[in-house]
Amino acid sequence: MKLNTLGLALMTALMMLAGTAGAVSLNANAPVGGTFTRNLGGEPPSIHPITYEDLYGAYVLGYVMDTLAQRNPETNEFEPRLAEKWEISKDQKTYTFFLRKDATFHDGKPVTAEDVKFSLDALRDPAYKAADKLPYYEGIAKVEVVDTHTVKFHVKDTYFQNFISMAELYVLPKHVYSDVEKSKKMTKAAVGAGPYILDKFERGQRIVLKRNPTWYGYNTPAWKGSNNFATVILRFVKEAAVSFEMIKKGELDYEVLTAEYYVKKAEGAPWGQTVFKNKVENKSPKSYGFVGWNFRRDMFQDKNVRIALAHLMNREEMNQKFRYGMSDLATGPTYRMSEYASKKVKALEFNPKLAAELLAKAGWKDSNKDGILDKTINGKKVDLRFSLMYANKDFEKYWTLYKEGLKKAGVEMDLKYLEWNSFLKLLDEGNFDAAALAWSGTFEWDPKQIWHSANAVPGGSNFIAYKNTEVDKLIDQARMEANKGKRIEKLNKVYELIAADAPYAWLFNDKYAFYANSNKVAKPADTFAFDVGFDYWWTKAP
Repeated sequence: MKLNTLGLALMTALMMLAGTAGAVSLNANAPVGGTFTRNLGGEPPSIHPITYEDLYGAYVLGYVMDTLAQRNPETNEFEPRLAEKWEISKDQKTYTFFLRKDATFHDGKPVTAEDVKFSLDALRDPAYKAADKLPYYEGIAKVEVVDTHTVKFHVKDTYFQNFISMAELYVLPKHVYSDVEKSKKMTKAAVGAGPYILDKFERGQRIVLKRNPTWYGYNTPAWKGSNNFATVILRFVKEAAVSFEMIKKGELDYEVLTAEYYVKKAEGAPWGQTVFKNKVENKSPKSYGFVGWNFRRDMFQDKNVRIALAHLMNREEMNQKFRYGMSDLATGPTYRMSEYASKKVKALEFNPKLAAELLAKAGWKDSNKDGILDKTINGKKVDLRFSLMYANKDFEKYWTLYKEGLKKAGVEMDLKYLEWNSFLKLLDEGNFDAAALAWSGTFEWDPKQIWHSANAVPGGSNFIAYKNTEVDKLIDQARMEANKGKRIEKLNKVYELIAADAPYAWLFNDKYAFYANSNKVAKPADTFAFDVGFDYWWTKAP
């Protein structure tokens, strides 16, 4: 999972619209050339393959870096990438990967087993402070270089994501990144073995990528027909209104749309002529937005307060007003359609009366009749007032609506908009009251990164400092459970416990993904089964 601002979480999308039923195949004969311009939605503070912190950085690295294996967008099964094949020992303690002999890094140096070993060793180097990524690699005991093109991973436990963690490890060139102090400064550079080479990183403007002419994938059946554009330009436009105008004018070739823009604004010329809107339903993991309560603050220690604040958020009105009823109300710490999400958990409804009762139970009352609830904490009268920091202006209307509902209940919420870098700094420091964010979804849910108390550390993803010993215990057990049915049972319980604690006020899970594309691009279909699939689009002949 990658951290992301609200509304910009990974929206991969998929099938079953008119004309797209049935399996979709790559166009192996897709023409090569042209320029593809898309909007990231924000500027990544870093594109270092270890220290990147957000989804913006991950988007860039997805073009530049490569992995041992990658999921097929139609089947969701892993297929060979830098590794041409792999073997797993009978006791499932040793994973052997056989590297392609034709794979090279962008500087022409060959990809070797030493590079694979180095990539994991570097990730674990305390100097990088990659606390948010380490939980997924705890099960790997060591990496052994057998020969130049053969590498073995030895695991120490039965962690269910061991293979996924190995397969999706970014393989870094040791000769570029081995000097740690020098490497840490490479926030605007990334050297990998992927299909695109970083050409320019223009702060505040864009990133330009050039097609890697020596990438092995062009001659590999599984990936032939992918990464067809000669140039990929990534813009950093944060405001939806601005990027919407850009896609209309042909300045972008792909842009995510909100339900509001899809329904109300993507109408009339040039829509259907030079730019097209798409609504797709999918099997991919869904993101969820949330307001996270900082457990370091005394006012959020009481569960009754957190639940009350959730009951004061009128998500039903937000969904109808801003999303045209096309989202589900999120119920807990992964998307509600996931098999890991307990169906026993129901969405908390807007209920000011119940919220008032819970706040009174927690000792909050308007003692001086000024319209704001207060309480004596540590001998001092404290108003029920907090600030909500957010980094996406497009969601300000949600928070304005929330603020109005809170005020009627005697709760004061100050809105605090921050640029992304400043936002991340406060988040890492734990210096905030409440924060609005989103998490992208995942197929195989491992809650440790976000919900285990071990990750309530600087740089960790449990930035609200949530701690529950029973949740910790069940997460630890589930991670080692090889039987998926039993693992689902344990993680359903984790889901229930976290939802009951209300550490976040959950927002929405999208039913659909909306996007626009220009008439300059062609595509195999509007969507694959597990990804929209713009990596498989191509430029139309003039």
